Amino acid sequence: MNTEQRHNLHPSSKDDEATRLLQAKQAQIICPTCEIKITTCEVPNNKNAHCPRCNTQLYCGNQSHLKSNLFLAVSGLLFFIPCLFFPFVTIRLFNINFSANLFSGSYVLMKETSIVLGFVVLFCSILTPLIVFCSVITAHWGLRHQHFLVFKYSLVIFQRLKHWMMLDVFLLGIAIAFFKLSEYATINPQLGLACIFLTQIVIIFLLSRMSVRRYWQQWKPANHFQFKKVDSHCRHCHLSQPEADSCQRCGFKMRKRKPNSIQKTWVYLITASILIFPANMLLISIFYSNGKRFEDTIFSGVISFIDGGMPLIGLIIFIASIAVPIAKIVGLIYILISIQVKSLTHYTRRMKIYLFVKWIGKWSILDLYVIAITIALVDRDQLLDFSPGPAAIAFAGVVVLTMLAAESLDPRLIWDNYPTNKEKNELTDE
Repeated sequence: MNTEQRHNLHPSSKDDEATRLLQAKQAQIICPTCEIKITTCEVPNNKNAHCPRCNTQLYCGNQSHLKSNLFLAVSGLLFFIPCLFFPFVTIRLFNINFSANLFSGSYVLMKETSIVLGFVVLFCSILTPLIVFCSVITAHWGLRHQHFLVFKYSLVIFQRLKHWMMLDVFLLGIAIAFFKLSEYATINPQLGLACIFLTQIVIIFLLSRMSVRRYWQQWKPANHFQFKKVDSHCRHCHLSQPEADSCQRCGFKMRKRKPNSIQKTWVYLITASILIFPANMLLISIFYSNGKRFEDTIFSGVISFIDGGMPLIGLIIFIASIAVPIAKIVGLIYILISIQVKSLTHYTRRMKIYLFVKWIGKWSILDLYVIAITIALVDRDQLLDFSPGPAAIAFAGVVVLTMLAAESLDPRLIWDNYPTNKEKNELTDE
């Protein structure tokens, strides 16, 4: 790939006033996604800056104080901890009250059904939010006390785990489980539900404001490094610098590409493609009501919601549990094949598909959350009983493997062999 191209980077807003505010001092950076070299000016507050070729956001104009992130992380932790102890719902079934908190579903799954299923639910709904909130807090501690290792690895943990926080999906799973059980029991939301909701609000604000680049700028600004030429970009601290074995700011090993990115992605996708058949063909839930056994695959569960007068719930389950996993697999296979045959067209389209796959990936876990919530609320060995079927483990594998496939694919491969002449013509047309 030719990385010797030059472009001027301006704020994404076309406002003339913003352009006039640009300072004369310029620097050169490398886009972390398509590796084009860009000459940059200082971006005014409240203006974002994007790569002119792949549209990757390079700078966020939200210049709020870093301490606001610390406040959000502490607030999220204070809202989240009660979720582990206070029930988010109580149902009255056969004149007996049953309740569930955030931990109940994963505990019952690990104890009575499958350790794998229980751990997946536990990791995505409990461990990840706890670790991410704590990583933000420890990053601030490391920054304040100039403890390099604590600061460095706290930011790495945040970057690696932020995509695995799925409380928003869990909230949707609660709503679907409520609809599913409403004809059998009286449902009463509890304090824990408000705590989960408030935690998710905090997560939304934290992820929208948290910029790892700004933290490293606070540790040691990029303008402290006087580079005459930049050839590589650190994916950890986002410092563009001359080619070297390790980053001059964070110390992590520098790599031109993720090691064995294509091979790893293919392995994940092939395995997920195999598991998707038992996930859709075998039973995913077994329900007993008054001595009658009701069995459902994912698709039959969708049909039962539609027949039961809840077509919207059926559509949500169909999209999240059937359409999204298939779309992720097909989309990533298309990108991989295009990379390997060195396709010279539709670079932007492939990048959009990749970003969409990464964004939509977590919603596939919806069915597992519905299973976990339902099994936590329905007392086993009673007139009403619920248990996951053999398809649940296969489905969990599909969800995790497709997310790992998206994480393992190096998006810079999409832009390899980008034709220089075509790029110049497109920019001229614009």
